Amino acid sequence: MGFLAWLVLGAYFALMIIVGYWARKKVKNASDFFTAGGSMPWWLSGISHHMSGYSSAVFVGYAALAYTSGITVYFWWASSIALSLLLGMGIFPAKWARMRQRFNVISPLEYLKIRYNLPTQQLLGWSGAFLKVFDVGAKWSASAILLHAFAGVPFLWGVLLTGGVTVVYSVMGGLWADALTDLSQFVIQLIAGISMLVAVIIRLGGVSSLWRMWKLLPPDHVKPFHGEYTVVFAATYFFVNMLSYNGGTWSLAQRFLASATPADARRSAMLSAFLYLVWPPVLFFPMWAAPLIFPHLQDPSESYGLLTQTLLPSGLIGLVLAGLFAHTMAMTSSDANAVSAVIVRDIIPVLRGKRAKLHDSPQLLLGRIVTFSFLLLSMVLALFASHFGGVVGIVILWYGALSGPIAIPILLGLLLPFRRSGSAAAIGCWVAGGATFGALKMFPPQNWLSLSPRFANAFTVGAPMFAALLTYIALGFIAPELRENSTTLLMTLDSDVEETVLPLR
Repeated sequence: MGFLAWLVLGAYFALMIIVGYWARKKVKNASDFFTAGGSMPWWLSGISHHMSGYSSAVFVGYAALAYTSGITVYFWWASSIALSLLLGMGIFPAKWARMRQRFNVISPLEYLKIRYNLPTQQLLGWSGAFLKVFDVGAKWSASAILLHAFAGVPFLWGVLLTGGVTVVYSVMGGLWADALTDLSQFVIQLIAGISMLVAVIIRLGGVSSLWRMWKLLPPDHVKPFHGEYTVVFAATYFFVNMLSYNGGTWSLAQRFLASATPADARRSAMLSAFLYLVWPPVLFFPMWAAPLIFPHLQDPSESYGLLTQTLLPSGLIGLVLAGLFAHTMAMTSSDANAVSAVIVRDIIPVLRGKRAKLHDSPQLLLGRIVTFSFLLLSMVLALFASHFGGVVGIVILWYGALSGPIAIPILLGLLLPFRRSGSAAAIGCWVAGGATFGALKMFPPQNWLSLSPRFANAFTVGAPMFAALLTYIALGFIAPELRENSTTLLMTLDSDVEETVLPLR
């Protein structure tokens, strides 16, 4: 990276801080900090939902998969997310928006106290926050790897640089800052992604390379599913995405909570789905072409960084790197805000016991303190990402396998057909999923089931999730809990008829 590239990257970081400072003026209370006061435009919510759905791990871990496996990553990842949003669009986004409108909810877990009970809410809150620290740590690790590949910046300083800027604007502006920086980051990565696509097309000989290139790649690279990324793996990850992107991931639920109306929440989900269909091929094409430009890479995770350094002038290198950081900063700031909402609204009140409820000003201050603390802890854990299987290991295996047992009671708990599944089902679901994942890590399935590596990942991700799902459904029949308040809550969320209801607190 030359001086111009550093100048562009520095300007990008400065822009994020300026946007965060400007957004600070829009934050007057805890509702503004955590849900943008329920007044976020649908198009901004949709872009923010999309930007918060993936990080620069795509340009490290998924770039390596694109280099070694070809187009399969698009089918089991991006198109799977788009399909899950389109299928869930008519069900979940509107429920989240109604929840804020009718119950004054500003945390994705607030409703669980009525839907199940307080212990269940606390269990899911504590475990989800703990898991998110590791997930966000993996994202910082991916960013630091990219900065090292581009400019030789030591790993520690890469984590501190990207994390430090995110801390500043997230603490100042809350969800408004997250969404507005997501918008500016979207524009930047749009320019950067198209610039990289054009550079690769020129390198390969012109526009005809868009279709000629595939004949020069290994045959498996043009198969939607192959190797360990089979149809079974894709189906498993589709179910993970169905849970996650419709609100099982707290930060994505917040985008729907922040929507002004149920119709706006549905529109934002549709926009995000559209972006997942059309934008990832633009990002992935250079990664798919990388084996033709760098045929014998020892570390495929550095392929995107090498492409940028080789094909682009200095100023555009800085812009592309800013675009890569945009995804990580969008996702991590969103996660920090969501986790902070859960801690401030759901966990701290319980720890305070019978003391008086905190008013808006103390909640806002606590929200900023918790956001800062969460991001700082995740940056520390980023330094140890390699001990948990690296970026891909955490993002695909750890988070994929463990997010399901937490998301299932949250998302399915919104649906009337599952009203019989109460606190026993929710806790049993969590225990079954966590225990299954722990058992599989201690006793790898390929050892005792004679599984080939191509099915091992699918089994490791899918078994905990399906064990959790079956437990949740089964206990709903074996030990049903039909509570009047819970049923009333679900019927209210199902109805488009405006009703006057009390807050959940």
